Amino acid sequence: MKLSRRTLLATTAALTATTTTPAGAAPRGRTLRTGFERLSRDGYALLDGDRVGIVTNPTGITKDARHIVDVMHADDRVNLTAVFGPEHGFRGTAQAGGSEGRYDDPATGLPVYDTYLKSGQALAGIFTASGVDTVVFDIQDVGARFYTYIWTLYDCMAAAALAGKRFVVLDRPNPVTGRFAQGPVLHKEFATFVGREPISQAHGMTVGELARLFNGEFLTTPVPLDVVRMTGWKRSAFHDTTGLPWVPPSPNMPTPDTALVYAGTCLFEGTNLSEGRGTTRPFELLGAEGIDGRWAAAANELSLPGVRFREAYFAPTFSKFQGKTVGGVQIHVHDKAAYDPVRTGIALLVTARRVWPGFAWRSDNWIDKLTGSTRVRTLIDAGADTDDVVADWQPELAAFRAVREEYLLY
Repeated sequence: MKLSRRTLLATTAALTATTTTPAGAAPRGRTLRTGFERLSRDGYALLDGDRVGIVTNPTGITKDARHIVDVMHADDRVNLTAVFGPEHGFRGTAQAGGSEGRYDDPATGLPVYDTYLKSGQALAGIFTASGVDTVVFDIQDVGARFYTYIWTLYDCMAAAALAGKRFVVLDRPNPVTGRFAQGPVLHKEFATFVGREPISQAHGMTVGELARLFNGEFLTTPVPLDVVRMTGWKRSAFHDTTGLPWVPPSPNMPTPDTALVYAGTCLFEGTNLSEGRGTTRPFELLGAEGIDGRWAAAANELSLPGVRFREAYFAPTFSKFQGKTVGGVQIHVHDKAAYDPVRTGIALLVTARRVWPGFAWRSDNWIDKLTGSTRVRTLIDAGADTDDVVADWQPELAAFRAVREEYLLY
């Protein structure tokens, strides 16, 4: 994998107090403040005089659970003129693979533009038509390469550069920590909306850090960029320590527990097993018709750190096996700090294939898009064990980690 070392051409906002605190340390007596909170406390000075459009969804909220669009619209210090909705929509009414289209928001009267599956000149044209000077981004990510909001960020940055707009990212915590980058790195020939560029499967970065990485390494034309940093966040912090309310970023991401396992178990989207969509525990429940307790037993024999597996039966209300009772496993994470979601996901694929004769990849080899190459699929098909598969991506992961280090803010 080759990554450029192009000098970062954009600027990064450095609001007061961020430069006096060691990276990752929370100032004593201070609670976590998101990028939006710091922007608003500064009187929106960074946006002074600009017509502002914001890319956001239901996760763009304050600590007291007000939506930032409603807050900004009511504040005369900022001129908010447009909203841009991603997959699932600005107010979050659409299921996976859907959006809300173009409409006027009933609460504020603001025009809402649809960005889902739009990129390049088409998306640049939307920014131009909206009349904004600056595009702001504030969406809660969950730390996995194939979660589409980070590629909405990427596409919007590229389109803003084409349209001659400034770009501002209001940073939020990575809910599954920013400690490590884990998993295979995408090969560019497998680029899709679930992975545009060569980053690892679990990136261990905030959206502000990813924006810096995208601008410095991948965008052909970098965008004028400001990142409004958080204060009081440590890279080791899980969401339940932040004091922030959890809003499901998408319909099948109901809790922080879902986010914790997602970077590994989303790989089951690439198989004929249910990944738990249509249950109250998506991505924590996995299964198919004909699977019994042997799968949980095989997974438990591996003694994977921080996790246990329970034989489980469930009937999805939609998606795979809708209305049918299937057997499988439920994932129980008992030590979040020790748990490795990507390794666990690979181990579950390996053991499912060994204990269930009906195991199959999706016919379109979607697993290759999720893992970023053919390597995981072909190794597992060849009978490789978990250690062999994980060892295969280590050189590329080490190269990505070195580049990633240059763009960390905390």
